[in-house]
Amino acid sequence: MTPTLALCISLAYVGVLLAVSRWSSHRAGSEEDVFFVAKKSAPWPLVAFGMVGASLSGVTFLSIPGWVRDQEWTYMQMVLGYCIGYLIVATVLLPLYYKMGLTSIYSFLGTRFGVEARKTGSAFFLLSRVVGASFRLFLVALVLEVLVLEPLAGGDVPGSWFAGTTAAILAIIYAYTRRSGMGTVIWTDTLQTTCMLLTVVMTVGGILHAGGQGWLDLPSALSDTGMTRIWVTDDWRASNHWLKHILAGMFVTVAMTGLDQDMMQKNLACRSLGDAQKNMGVFTVILVAANLLFLSMGALLWMHAGRIDMALPEATDKLYPLVALGGSLGPALGVAFLVGLLASAFSSADSALTALTTSTCIDLIDTPSKTSEEASRIRKQVHLGLAVLLWLVIVAFNAVNDTSVVAALFTVANYTYGPLLGLFGMGMFTALRPRAKWIPMACVLAPVAGYGLEQALTAWVGFSFGFALLPVNGLLTACGLWFISERT
Repeated sequence: MTPTLALCISLAYVGVLLAVSRWSSHRAGSEEDVFFVAKKSAPWPLVAFGMVGASLSGVTFLSIPGWVRDQEWTYMQMVLGYCIGYLIVATVLLPLYYKMGLTSIYSFLGTRFGVEARKTGSAFFLLSRVVGASFRLFLVALVLEVLVLEPLAGGDVPGSWFAGTTAAILAIIYAYTRRSGMGTVIWTDTLQTTCMLLTVVMTVGGILHAGGQGWLDLPSALSDTGMTRIWVTDDWRASNHWLKHILAGMFVTVAMTGLDQDMMQKNLACRSLGDAQKNMGVFTVILVAANLLFLSMGALLWMHAGRIDMALPEATDKLYPLVALGGSLGPALGVAFLVGLLASAFSSADSALTALTTSTCIDLIDTPSKTSEEASRIRKQVHLGLAVLLWLVIVAFNAVNDTSVVAALFTVANYTYGPLLGLFGMGMFTALRPRAKWIPMACVLAPVAGYGLEQALTAWVGFSFGFALLPVNGLLTACGLWFISERT
């Protein structure tokens, strides 16, 4: 694919995206309740489908297929845990949020423990989402750098070019979320989820066709890859042991969906609790199917690479771009890949920016206590400031990138969502009253202790919590909150 074609495709996609956002903005309006929760009138089927794109993002789009080489389908163990977690979110957390009429879910912590807990919960969410959203955009920007910037530069790309590209992406996201926020994101995410899934379907179909097979031959084709093992039962110390993965998947979902303002804000935009619960159920079914589709694509990509004697990349994140853009499956797949890649970038970043703005305004600045004019002015300033912050973090990542994007993302999640898990757990299931001034300290020390425990066990007995480190950090946070609680 030539850089000119890639640039034209990118501009065309952005044009469609801006047209959809303009239509949805005029439809929704620009009031504060539209920006935050879409006037609580969002159609739940639309929310369910759009949430899939935000959950998958560029990390899944590029990295999960590459995982198949080393991990096969063991990720499905975590997906099973996700299903359990979504059931908990739908039956425990959503009723609580709707009963309290929340816009920011961290207002629960303020009601239960006081303003310090609310601000602490919001701060941990801000940290996790800023890092997570930046990682996702960084991954996509790297691919765009190879597709467009390197050919134009004739070699190594100046740092200013990369910074300019990421600034342009964030400027576009800011432009179409600035007015109506969640009222727009719900519609644009539906478009972007469609683009992502169609790209994967085209890839799987293209590989099957190249091998003289059809969709009915998919099960046998997957079996021939030898990369479809799901269960790890033989080594309890392994980080991907089945029990660790299921428990981790459950807690990751509860924390990264149920205690995450970004994901819950979409659910809170539904008309009623019943609609939100139906949304969560349908979303779960679609997400399981989407993960199966991505893992199938990953196995088939490795099989196809071997079939055409392609030089295999050291970095597994590069497998999908190399095959899609290499021409072995036709030029149409290259176009679809670029569109899917752009969709994966925008779908996770737009809702993250909206949720970050919501939590900052409501939890940290307390805009509900201000006049409507002042609250609107602050919200617009915060929205712009957070877009700039995301850009600065991405530029910093470009200078120090030395680890797998997926591993880095989940590592960050393990250490930042653990305190949220502990805070909400203690707030919902105990009557303890931690001393307010010590709550931030307890939440900071828990991840530090979790990191030390993980390193010690790995060194002494070769045991790793893996992704199950998240609930461990949640438990350590709960212990810290118990220790600082008032005694009667």
